[in-house]
Amino acid sequence: MLPSRTPSKSFSDLVEIVQILRKECPWDREQSHESLKDLMVEELYEAIEAIDKKDFNELKKELGDLLLHVVFHAVMANEESHFAMEDVIWSIQEKLIRRHPHVFEALKVSGTAEVLKNWEQIKMKEGGRKSVLEGVPNQLPGLLRAQRMQEKASGVGFDWGNFEDCWLKVEEELGEFKETIKGKSQDERNKEFGDLIFAIVNSGRHLNINAEDALRLTNNKFKARFEHIEKRVSEQGKHMKDYNLQQLDLFWDEAKALEKQNAL
Repeated sequence: MLPSRTPSKSFSDLVEIVQILRKECPWDREQSHESLKDLMVEELYEAIEAIDKKDFNELKKELGDLLLHVVFHAVMANEESHFAMEDVIWSIQEKLIRRHPHVFEALKVSGTAEVLKNWEQIKMKEGGRKSVLEGVPNQLPGLLRAQRMQEKASGVGFDWGNFEDCWLKVEEELGEFKETIKGKSQDERNKEFGDLIFAIVNSGRHLNINAEDALRLTNNKFKARFEHIEKRVSEQGKHMKDYNLQQLDLFWDEAKALEKQNAL
């Protein structure tokens, strides 16, 4: 049995604890880079939820969980003689210094737009990249991936000039999607629906709307309103199937009114 420990604010202590767990705990010892992927994504979304709620106490905890994953993967990589935690720290420092020549060198920039342009140009020189889109992971959620690809393309000049032009594309794609409703295959509908969503994301981007954030907020809103309906139905001692849509919609309107009062 190991001696008891108390938490500290030392990063090296965290690394040491993970190293100990890898030796002493059966669950931690069995983990691999692959087995932890889904858990790491889950922790990321829990941090995002804390940000959306402006719950900084919870954000502190979730950032700790994310940091644990960084340390855990680095410790496993070190066990396999790939790299150590120190290499991870050096790597991100080197990248930040190299991609900020306007801070750490004599390069002059006129503003944020030029900073982003320089950033993309520097990235293109790294690792022999042939496309600005190579840096957008295929595993990103669909809306986020669409927006990041659009931003990358915009950075090299491939973009609509304004929101109005973008919205014309939305209307064009909507018309093409409507044509697939009758007499077209499901595959064709899927493709045209995807084109429509992609165009909507691009239009929102021109209004500084993050599509992933916007849809997440709408999902949360729907969840809160629907749970209010369930609560009201339960209070009556009935079930959802006992009400028609018009009756349930009255409860929905109640939820909307409560939102305006910040009571939902």
